[in-house]
Amino acid sequence: MLEDRTAAASPTPWPAAYPDGYAVVDVETTGLARDDRIVSAAVYQLDARGQVEDQWYTLVNPLRDPGPVWIHGLTSEVLADAPLFQDIAGEFAKRLDGRVLVAHNAAFDWSMIAREYARAGTTAPVRQRLCTIALSKELKLPLPNHKLESLAAHYGVVQQRAHHALDDARVLAEAFRPSLHLAAGAGLRLPLLACQPLTEWSDGPTAAPAYSARVGYQPSYRNGAGTWRASRKRPACPYPNPGRYAPGGQLKQGMRVAFSGDTSIDRELLEDRAVEAGLHVATSISRLTSVLVTNDPGSPTSKVVKARSFGTPVIDEAAFVQLLSHVTPAEGGA
Repeated sequence: MLEDRTAAASPTPWPAAYPDGYAVVDVETTGLARDDRIVSAAVYQLDARGQVEDQWYTLVNPLRDPGPVWIHGLTSEVLADAPLFQDIAGEFAKRLDGRVLVAHNAAFDWSMIAREYARAGTTAPVRQRLCTIALSKELKLPLPNHKLESLAAHYGVVQQRAHHALDDARVLAEAFRPSLHLAAGAGLRLPLLACQPLTEWSDGPTAAPAYSARVGYQPSYRNGAGTWRASRKRPACPYPNPGRYAPGGQLKQGMRVAFSGDTSIDRELLEDRAVEAGLHVATSISRLTSVLVTNDPGSPTSKVVKARSFGTPVIDEAAFVQLLSHVTPAEGGA
């Protein structure tokens, strides 16, 4: 049961434009690509001022390898008897209906949820989403990074089971409420974004690229036994570098992508998905770097400083995850 630590924390009238209710969501998945699936989902329903009204949790059988088990802890055996997404889609929708979807890195959670509903032949009843990373930036919270555990520690919220959907949703709900009250007290406009139904999705794992035989390509987390395991050895990118990323445009195969600072999604998982999409993951910044991904563009890290000096475009993790689903094929192939 969540305690209300902010019941009297709004000395000014509550902003009339604020939403009437929120659905704080966390999903655990088999990965990050458009063919990946949800393996568990949790929702905390909050009223207009962040008070908990209900909670819900379910496992989901993804009908495929469960992915990074070392992250979410859900094995094929655990998920074998779990319901399929289409079996829980209606109940999930009831929890979301008429509410703003709130998540940590909401672009990712929304994309996974939207694609699952597309596969089920329907759409999720969500019109707007709110990313707690974006809200933390708007509030200028003194966080060392944008991980959920850092936001939780800032508000004294204790995590019990990291990467368990129900506990992550609980932690986020507890951390979101004081942020919501701070925003209301300051008369801050919430960083709400529209949720558009997605039409690009796949039923099965994406086939290995055509260049696999030439460069020894191996899917990042699969081994011969059919389980998933992190692999640090990645193939060289076979595509020529098309140049820098154009802000507002799409990523293109062959682009050199570098990462700096902490990410809310496991770093190796992000890097491996970038490789699988045909991008070149660079460990350093040079004049050839196409884009730098960081949640702290103002930090004085060497990569950020070099990117600034070279004029390298900088985007945050949420934007990168969204762009990763629509990487433009290289001209002329490998």
